[in-house]
Formats: sequence, structure tokens, C-alpha cells
Amino acid sequence: MLEEVERWLSTRSWSLADRPLQTILAAKRGTGQSISVVLPALDEEETVGDIVAAIRRDLVERVPLVDEIVVVDSGSTDRTSEVAAAAGARVAHRDAILTRLPAVPGKGEVLWRSLLVTRGDIVCFIDADLKEFTSDFVTGIVGPLLTDPDIALVKGMYDRPLGGAAGQGGRVTELVARPLLNLHWPQLAGFVQPLGGEYAARRSLLEQLPFPVGYGVELGMLVDSLHLVGLDALAQVDVGVRKHRHQDGQALGRMAAAIYRTAQLRLARGHLVRPSLTQFERVEDGFEPRTYSVDTEERPPMVEIAEYAARKVA
Repeated sequence: MLEEVERWLSTRSWSLADRPLQTILAAKRGTGQSISVVLPALDEEETVGDIVAAIRRDLVERVPLVDEIVVVDSGSTDRTSEVAAAAGARVAHRDAILTRLPAVPGKGEVLWRSLLVTRGDIVCFIDADLKEFTSDFVTGIVGPLLTDPDIALVKGMYDRPLGGAAGQGGRVTELVARPLLNLHWPQLAGFVQPLGGEYAARRSLLEQLPFPVGYGVELGMLVDSLHLVGLDALAQVDVGVRKHRHQDGQALGRMAAAIYRTAQLRLARGHLVRPSLTQFERVEDGFEPRTYSVDTEERPPMVEIAEYAARKVA
């Protein structure tokens, strides 16, 4: 491992215990920074309500840490929006944000649009499919941003159990993202969960970043942040265990392709030869090919969007 990464691990990797809640609250009062929590959600009625309720109970009502909880619904066909609103979130619908620009499917698209419907100086992203959620996820990843002005982005790190086995989650991380980062951006090799969906960043950084519209958003954000603000502005906090709904192997394949495409563009900004992925499914008389397009679109930095600039002036 690079000497720089070893140093980073000793100075920019923390645990929850390093910043007690009262320390974080004092820092928020002292700096006057506001915090938005954003949950991107697609058909997550089973889990989104419990997550919103925990954040609201612990970090809005019991202590004044979080200023707004926003669920951005990316086209759910279940009761995600109703459940989220009943639990105390403000619900925004992807297709109703920046209507002049038609929305495309993808997690990154939702995160990008969320900047237009939130106000916080710090934006904290939490996936909406987490089970047994605790508000420690939020306090852990916003803490360094409140207490250290030199930190710009904080990722959560955690164990990801799979089928009862500890540490077996994160298959795309281990098979795709970690090798890519170690080979091409070795300064980022110290991140335990580079693709994790729980992280927080300063709005002043997020609004300068391009957002891959799909699953490549987390890797793209890490790489672009490294180039924009440097390794020492990035950090990670151990928040324990992350339990969530796991996807099947073919869905993971599509995720891997999008992540590889994101890396490829950042390596060369070159032409993607074939922006599609063919997989196979067994049918009655053999195997049938199914071809899926790989996300090739990215949204520009939000500061380049006229509506966002106008809102800041107002």
C-alpha cells in the first residue's frame, strides 16, 4: 500500500466514538451549518418509513441536528411516497424536478436532482433499502464535516453480511471497484466501502461534480473529488453493520458494467466501443441472450444549471 494511503488511514479513518453526539451538536451550533438528509428511493415501502422515522425521532425531535429529510422518489409503483411522507419526510418526485430536462432512470440521476430540492450546507445520502437502521449512520458521516473544515466528503464504512456470513456483501466492490481503484487510483485504495450509498459531502463540493446517472455515481464521485479537493479532504467513518436487500447476480453484472464505464471515461474520456452488456438466462429450450444498455450519460456539475444558479442568487 502507498505510504500516503497508510498515513491517510491513520488520520482520516474514524469510528463513531471519536465524535460523540454532543460534540457534533456543539460544532453545528458553532458553525451554523445546515444538514439535509436525502434518501433516493424506488419501490422501498418496506424500509423507507423506518429509516425516516428513526432520523426524525433521533436527530430532529430529540436533538436539532438534521434540518430536513427529503425522500426523492424515482418512479415507485408501490406506496414508497406515502410511507415516507407519513414517517415525516418531505417527498420530491424525480420527474417533477427540473422538468425542462427529461429524467432518465438511475440512482445518480436522483442524487443529482436532489441538489435542486434541498438547502443544506451538508448533504447526507442514505440508501432507502437499509434494514435495522440506526441514526448512527447519519451522525457518523456528518460528524467530521461539522468538526473539521478541511473535510469535504465522508463515506460510511461497515460490515455487509450476506446470507448469514459476515463480510460477504459488496460483491461488485470486491470484484470490480476495488481492483479498478487499486490499479488506476491507488490513493483511493484505503476506502473500505467505495461504492457504499451512505456518505455526506459539502454542497460546495457536490455542486461542482458531474454525476453519472446510474450505478457509477459513487465511484465517479470519489475519483472526481480526489482530483478536485485532494485525498486529505476525503474521510471515512466506521458505522457498524449495514443490512439491506441484496440483488441477484445479473443485476450485479449490470451494475459492474456501469461502474467500469464510469472508470473508463475518467481514465481516457474516450469513446465507449460498445455501451451494452449481454447476459444469459435459461429458458425452456436453452439459454436466451438478454442485452442491456450501459449508462453512458452524465449530468453536468449543478453549478452549470441555470435554475440552480438562479436559486442561489435568490
